[in-house]
Amino acid sequence: QVQLVESGGGLVQAGDSLRLSCAASGRTFSTYAMGWFRQAPGKEREFVAAISWSGGNSYYADSVKGRFTISRHNAKNTVYLQMNSLKPEDTAVYYCTADVRRMGSDYVGVSQYEYDYWGQGTQVTVSS
Repeated sequence: QVQLVESGGGLVQAGDSLRLSCAASGRTFSTYAMGWFRQAPGKEREFVAAISWSGGNSYYADSVKGRFTISRHNAKNTVYLQMNSLKPEDTAVYYCTADVRRMGSDYVGVSQYEYDYWGQGTQVTVSS
């Protein structure tokens, strides 16, 4: 079992920055990949970014590439999503997720079905 708790969401203006955090517990954090997804009202959940267990491999959705950065601190059991130059279309609930099926692999998935555990989500609202 893995428990994930997101924090750091809020209401900001276009062009501002936010940093989301996700604290993990329950399994050895440093052995599995982590991801961030988001879901806007009336839309499907979509991939945002993912990072391998070591931090050596990461992948981003085209819509956030160059603006968002995913990172992890294994000693703190935490993964981060630094979001810069925020746009109104970034407004969504952001979810942290863990892939424990490929422990120790550098593979990072982009489908929600490749992830096993999810946090409760944190709301990010970007006003124009």
